[in-house]
Amino acid sequence: MAKDFDAMEDSNRSGNPSIHEVSDPARRIWVQGGLAALAGSVLAPWLAGCAGVPGSGPLLGFKGIPPTKEDGLVVPEGYVAEVLAPWGEPVGVPGRMPAWREDAGNSAADQALQMGMHHDGIHYYPLEGSSGRGLLVMNHEYTDDGLLHTDGMKTWSAEKVRKAQAAHGVAVIEVVLQDGRWQMVRPSRYARRFTAFAPFAVQGPAAGHALMKTAADPDGRTVLGTLNNCASGMTPWGTYLSGEENWAFYFDSGDRIDADQKRWGLPKASGYRWAAHDERFDARRHPNEFHRFGWVVEIDPYDPTSLPVKRTALGRAAHEGAWVGVTRDGRAVVYSGEDARFEYIYKFVSRDRIAPGGGAANRELLDHGTLYVARFESDGSGRWIPLVHGQGPLTAANGFADQGEVLIKSRQASDRLGATKMDRPEWLAIDQAAREIYCTLTNNSARGAAGMPGVDAANPRANNVMGQIIRWKEDGDFDALAFRWNHLVLAGDPANARPEARGNIKGDIFACPDGLMLDARGVLWIQTDAHATQMYKGELERIGSNQMLACDRTSGEIRRFLTGPVNCEITGATLTPDLRTLFINVQHPGETPSDRSDPDEPDKYSRWPGGRPGNRPRSATVVIRRRDGGVIGT
Repeated sequence: MAKDFDAMEDSNRSGNPSIHEVSDPARRIWVQGGLAALAGSVLAPWLAGCAGVPGSGPLLGFKGIPPTKEDGLVVPEGYVAEVLAPWGEPVGVPGRMPAWREDAGNSAADQALQMGMHHDGIHYYPLEGSSGRGLLVMNHEYTDDGLLHTDGMKTWSAEKVRKAQAAHGVAVIEVVLQDGRWQMVRPSRYARRFTAFAPFAVQGPAAGHALMKTAADPDGRTVLGTLNNCASGMTPWGTYLSGEENWAFYFDSGDRIDADQKRWGLPKASGYRWAAHDERFDARRHPNEFHRFGWVVEIDPYDPTSLPVKRTALGRAAHEGAWVGVTRDGRAVVYSGEDARFEYIYKFVSRDRIAPGGGAANRELLDHGTLYVARFESDGSGRWIPLVHGQGPLTAANGFADQGEVLIKSRQASDRLGATKMDRPEWLAIDQAAREIYCTLTNNSARGAAGMPGVDAANPRANNVMGQIIRWKEDGDFDALAFRWNHLVLAGDPANARPEARGNIKGDIFACPDGLMLDARGVLWIQTDAHATQMYKGELERIGSNQMLACDRTSGEIRRFLTGPVNCEITGATLTPDLRTLFINVQHPGETPSDRSDPDEPDKYSRWPGGRPGNRPRSATVVIRRRDGGVIGT
C-alpha cells in the first residue's frame, strides 16, 4: 500500500522494559494446534478441506531460495508460478467484458467491469466443495494514476476521477483448474465488481446515526463506495470481510479541519484529487461523508444478488483487515488492526452464535456484540478494554454522546482508554485450537523520534525500519478479557550496522512483515512490504525484493519461498482446500518512491508481467503449484 499514507499520531513516551526482557526465546513455549480439532463443531463445513491434510515429512519440505532483485517471480525448485488475473482483465460479467488496452485507453465504464488496480487481500471460495473450481474474491487497494490514465494526471477530469474510483474496491471472479492450469471462467454468473461508487448498506449501532447522515443519504444507511481495501478475512459462514484502510486521504479539508478530523489524518488536499469532480470528498461541504468510510465490509460471494454491508459494530478505523475466531460455544470473534503508526489492535465478540445456513442465516451476526481494544503490559500480560458508551471515560462529557459515536470515533475512544499504540499492526492469523493469534507489526521509523512515542515492551525498537511479529494467547477462550503475549520474531539483518535493526531471525532474513496466513498443516506464511524508498536507503540492501516466507512455529525456522518483481509488494495468500494450489497477489510492481508513475516512462522500474519495453507494470493474481501436484510447502 502507499506508504506516504501512514498516519503519525502523538502519544506519551513509555519507560517499559527492553527488548531482551520481553523477547526471550525461553518464554516462547506455547501449545501448538490446528484447525482440525474443531471439525466436529458448527465449523464443520468451513473446515472440511482442512482435516486429514495430505503430506508427510518435515513441515518445510522445499528448498529455500536466496534473496533476489530480478524483475520477475522466483519460486523454489519443483514449483511453477503463473499469472492468472492482472489489472484490467475483464472479470467476466455476462455480456460485458471489455478487453484490456495496453495504452491505458480503457474508459471508466470499462474499468468498472475489469480487475481493479493493486490487488491485495484474497480468498478462495470452493464451489460445491471443489479444490478445482471456485471463486476468488480480492481487494483492489488504491490507484497509481500515472499508470491508470494515458497521460497520467497532467490533465484532470470527471472521467478520470470516475475511472480511478472504478479501479478501487473488490472483485469476485470464477476460476477453474483445467488440463493442469488455472484459468478464469468467463462469463460467470458470480462475477462482480464493487467500486468506489457501488452501493453499500450500513448496519450496526452507527447505522442511521446523525454523524452518518448526508444530503444525498438523509437516512444514513446507504453509502456509495468502498475505499483503500487492504487485507481480508473469510468467515466460517462463507462470507468475505474487507478492511477500509487509508480512506482519510481521499478527502480534502482545505483549512477547515476540526480536532476529530485531524485525529484521523484528514489532509488539506488529497493527492487523488477526487474532490475536484466529486464533491462527496470535499469535507468542507460534506463533513459527514468522512464518517462513512473506515469500516469493515462484508460481502457474500455465493449470492450475486446480495448487497454488501458496512459493519459498524466492528468500529471505525484504518482497518488493515478482519479475521474471525470462534468461541467454544460458537460465537464469532473478529480481530483487526490499524495499519498506521501508533494505532491499535481490536477484537469484537458477537452476542449471538453462528447459525447454520451460510451468509443468509448470519446477516445480523456482526451487528450485535462488544468491541475491545488491546493493552499490552510490560510483564507479558495483556487485557482487552471494552469500547462501551458510559463505561469509564466514554461519556457525553468527553465527546461520546452514544454508542454510535463511540464506534465512529474508535481512535479517540481508544486514546481515552489508554490502549497500546503499535508499530503499524497489519495482518493477523488465528490458530483456532490453541487460541493463539499472530499479528505483523510492519515497521515504524517514527518510533522514538522527537515528539513521538518512545519504545515500549510490545514495540521495543526505535527507528523501527524492520518490523516484528507479535503473538498472544487468550486466557481461556477467544472471548477472554486477558491474554499473554510475546514476540514470535523481530525481523532484520544480522549484518546491519545498527544493533536494533539486526533482529533475531532463525533462518532466512527479511524485513517489513505484512501479510500472514496460517495453513491447515500449521505453517505460518509471511509476506513482506518494504516501500521503494526503503529499498533504496541501503539498510535493506541484502534482503532483496519483497518476498514470501514460511515459518515452522515449533522450531522457529523461517525459510524463503518466493521473491517478487522490482519494487512490488507480495500480499494476499489463500489455498485451495486440498492445499495443492496457492493464490497470491503481486501489488504495485515497479512502484516509484513517490507512488506516482511517470506516464511517459511507465516501465522505469518494472515491466512485469509483460516483460516488453514500454509495458505498463500490472498488479496481478498469481497461481503457484508444485510440478508434481503435491501439497504446497512440503
